[in-house]
Amino acid sequence: MPVKVSVIVPVYNPGPYIEDCIASLQRQSLPPDAYEAVFVDDGSTDGTPARLDRLAAEDPRMRVIHQENSGWSGKPRNVGIDAARGEYVMFVDNDDYLGDEALERMYAYGVANGADVVVGKMAGKNRGVPVELFRRNHPRATVGNAPLIDSLTPHKMFRRAFLDRIGLRFPEGRRRLEDHVFVTEAYLRADNVSVLSDYVCYYHIRRDDASNAGFQRFDPVGYFANLREALDVVERYTEPGAVRDRLFRRWLRVEMVERLRARRLLALPDDYRRELFAEIHKVVVERFGPGVAAGLQPTQQVVAALAEAGRYDDVVAFAEWEAGVAPAAAPTGVEWRDGSLHIGFTAEFTSAGEPMTFPADAVRTPLADSPKGVEEAVAWVGAETAARSGQATADLLLRERAGGAQYFQPVEFTRETVAVGDGERVRLVLRAAATVDPAGLPGGGVWDAVVRVRLGGWTKECRLGPAPRATRPEPSAGVVGHRAVLPYWTEPHGNLALDTAVKGRRLGLDGVRRTEVAVSGARLRARVPLHAADGTPVGLRFTAAGRTLHASGTLTGVPDGRPGSLLEAALPSGLPRGIWRVALSPDPDAARPRWTGLPFALRAGGGGVLVVPVPRPRAVRRLARRVRRVLGAARAKARALVRGGR
Repeated sequence: MPVKVSVIVPVYNPGPYIEDCIASLQRQSLPPDAYEAVFVDDGSTDGTPARLDRLAAEDPRMRVIHQENSGWSGKPRNVGIDAARGEYVMFVDNDDYLGDEALERMYAYGVANGADVVVGKMAGKNRGVPVELFRRNHPRATVGNAPLIDSLTPHKMFRRAFLDRIGLRFPEGRRRLEDHVFVTEAYLRADNVSVLSDYVCYYHIRRDDASNAGFQRFDPVGYFANLREALDVVERYTEPGAVRDRLFRRWLRVEMVERLRARRLLALPDDYRRELFAEIHKVVVERFGPGVAAGLQPTQQVVAALAEAGRYDDVVAFAEWEAGVAPAAAPTGVEWRDGSLHIGFTAEFTSAGEPMTFPADAVRTPLADSPKGVEEAVAWVGAETAARSGQATADLLLRERAGGAQYFQPVEFTRETVAVGDGERVRLVLRAAATVDPAGLPGGGVWDAVVRVRLGGWTKECRLGPAPRATRPEPSAGVVGHRAVLPYWTEPHGNLALDTAVKGRRLGLDGVRRTEVAVSGARLRARVPLHAADGTPVGLRFTAAGRTLHASGTLTGVPDGRPGSLLEAALPSGLPRGIWRVALSPDPDAARPRWTGLPFALRAGGGGVLVVPVPRPRAVRRLARRVRRVLGAARAKARALVRGGR
């Protein structure tokens, strides 16, 4: 079979961090002869070269090329392209890893859409990744109709013939932003780019020791010299005007303005941030016309204007004010309805820990020049933000705690203005309602509810909470999509999370009352504290004296307003005599079903089937008797002492 995908992995001293990468490549769902991995060792000095040689000897899908150290990732990637045999090449860093079906899905999506570039959904583990780009699939994306320019890392799939046809390779040598130059040209010259957003293809990892190349402090002079090369690519393949300004805006916003904002700037030593500011000032003055900054959000426009004017002290002062701005999201309701979880919340921004307020009668005015001082800058931002309040948005994302995968949930929201004091100022509050279908979440694990708020140039996230213990809703677990799901509040912070692999006592089945369990003929009926849509199938397991029997059951909603469902099941035919423990599983047909014991048992005998307490094991009964004897003796001794004292 021809090789469909060649995965190219530049390698330099990854140590144990390469193991997750290797394991993910070996787990790929593509047939073994349909893909290969080309590891290009760039002069590693740890034990990695020998590790890769052993890997290649054991696994024919794995190939290794050794070379002298080149100083950066560009040359190893180019060597990998030249050695690749696949129709597509996929770039993976040695400390990252792929989803198990990433190559199969991305290749099929690329072929189906005739894509020269395929961008797969990313998840960041302790590091940021693009969010807006992956709201939905984009089978035919361009820099004009999708935020492609937000994703300039090389971790994508490229058609090998396309790279050869246009002669595209990575800049080599010890340098930064070689991926920006490569990916930007690929976007602008591709016949089609496809974005796959419904499966996490790439896991972007920040090492525990934070030694990833992208997290090391850089030399501002060299960094912004390399950045100018990416701007050169844009100028080469676009005409002056709105498209070029929009593309340039990405570098102004991400690589310059965001580096000069709030805590990110304040955390740097003064001498370094002065050097950083000086280089940013040069690029802004040299390369960007007025149309670039004009498309930024208000807070970003202020920083860009101050940078262009060379006003370092005002940039620092503005950053000190902005460091106190944060989002806040408060839950207003969490409840199950028809198999979905409905979550209500409000969201707004705070300043210095208090709700942020804005002028009530604000109108939009352009920022004609850099503000004369920080107070004027803050006042303009407040007025402009209030005037643009109709653009404010709130989203709810569920973020997997273990791997960082995140998914937008359907949200409806309204924008409210709340008068403050004499009414001259208002709060801008977003009131939202989200509908979560846990069956749509991949795998099982813990998912944190994250609110993403966009307003006035701030796009910030926070956990949904805290919810005061006295007022927070306490929904039961539910059975959705053949698994048990528990919404719960974290301790001690009181933030909302979902456990989609809940089992044991946390499922709440120990709350089943024996008085609400009945056997009639060969049918079992019980009220259980689980939410489920009508007709939800579950499995029951009956065990006694080393024997196990199974039965199918269903959960049905009950109309009396109390939480929970009615469990109904036909008992196994001819249930033998004995005391049978009962356990429930939401997915009894799984390879490893999760069973949770119910707090009752069934006694089968000549008189039919009765509901009885769960029998305690002999060892437990013996221990209970021993405890009772000890307590009895202690009480008797205490009584004797009391009588003697009298």
